[in-house]
Amino acid sequence: MSEQVLNARVSPEGSLEILSRHEVDLLKDKGEGGLYRLFRQCALAVLNCGNESDDAEEIHDAYRDFDIRLVQQPRGLKIELLNAPASAFVDGVMIRGIREHLFSVLRDIVYSHSLLATAKATDQQKPDDLTNLIFHILRNAGVLTHGSHPNMIVCWGGHSISRQEYDYSKEVGHELGLRGLNICTGCGPGAMKGPMKGATIAHAKQRVAGGRYLGITEPGIIAAESPNPIVNKLVIMPDIEKRLEAFVRSGHGIVIFPGGVGTAEEILYILGVLLHPDNRELPFPLIFTGSAENADYFEMMDNFIRAALGEEAASRYRIIIDDPAEVARQMSQGMEQVRDYRRQKQDAYYFNWLLKIDPIFQQPFEPTHESMLGLDLSSRQPPHLLAANLRCAFSGIVAGNVKEQGVAQVKLKGPFEISGDPKLLGPLEVLLDAFVKQGRMKLPGHVYRPSYRIVPAKHPAT
Repeated sequence: MSEQVLNARVSPEGSLEILSRHEVDLLKDKGEGGLYRLFRQCALAVLNCGNESDDAEEIHDAYRDFDIRLVQQPRGLKIELLNAPASAFVDGVMIRGIREHLFSVLRDIVYSHSLLATAKATDQQKPDDLTNLIFHILRNAGVLTHGSHPNMIVCWGGHSISRQEYDYSKEVGHELGLRGLNICTGCGPGAMKGPMKGATIAHAKQRVAGGRYLGITEPGIIAAESPNPIVNKLVIMPDIEKRLEAFVRSGHGIVIFPGGVGTAEEILYILGVLLHPDNRELPFPLIFTGSAENADYFEMMDNFIRAALGEEAASRYRIIIDDPAEVARQMSQGMEQVRDYRRQKQDAYYFNWLLKIDPIFQQPFEPTHESMLGLDLSSRQPPHLLAANLRCAFSGIVAGNVKEQGVAQVKLKGPFEISGDPKLLGPLEVLLDAFVKQGRMKLPGHVYRPSYRIVPAKHPAT
């Protein structure tokens, strides 16, 4: 990793020239209630665009002297950077896209903190209020486009993928772009970058003006998955649960490429949401796809889903192998169904208000050794609730792999323990072992030390 650094002052373009004195003080505050540490962490990730590491600790060590300060001047706000990654600049001037991302970080941290503080003060952390909070963050970021027909395709997949898998995701993005569809991803590298790159070329060919490449991330993952430079709208949600809900509220269909535990978490989230009885008639196109070399991967995922959640879950998605054009055709047709349904139900095109999300998917899950071991991984519950608990298990493994707090806990106390119904744990262990063998837990060149272990249930399910 390059450690070349430089100092600079940068100004925003057309937004956030003005912050209140209270907001500035919070961003400067390095104490427990302040926002400085969060602001610095997210800013460093944005400035470190293109970095090839997913080790947050390694990144922080490389730029341990990095500092960020707010400078209020009579003509507006500036950000002062000390010992910033030189790769964010060309001839001493910050790359424009990175500057936009930097001020997106500032915008969302300030706005989300204000909304969350209000919600906490008024005790409004109810399901509808949480959905409204997500709506307000997305609207404040300017990503909800009134008047446009459904055309935002969410693409999920691993950050640690092979070149062949990356190229396939780019081909799918190209086919989607040729049909005028826009792309939303988790904003990082790998399968999050490939579809966007393919779509940019297709949009240029079709003379699509204003192609949208929406990236949605959250503070816990942004250091390991720095925003890729194609993202032209970046949103930082407060946590993974609100990030996931933002995807399904703002997107109109989902394409899933091969990935590891983070992708499995996303799959379980969307399946758990779609399995809710209130969503049985709601159209939401969901496609798993990869090249011919990935056929075994998706057979493995399909087997796990059927074993854990049953046939109804498997009926909510299609698997398309080695056919990018067919993926795009099916998504394009799916957009017509989404449009007709929302028009019939008088729901907005730009935000999926009708989608029912059980509160269990909205409440933040904090992975600890106690909470991971306490997850209810038994088949004695409705499939959508089992999906929610399995989602938490994968979320904890993601935290132990790449998130700063999770990595620290695993270092201190050892791997997280996962226990439950042997009928579920068997397929789960097979899936996780396959992810390790296929190198889907960490980027190439990094030795993977498991952040989890499967343990027998102390009280077997009956």
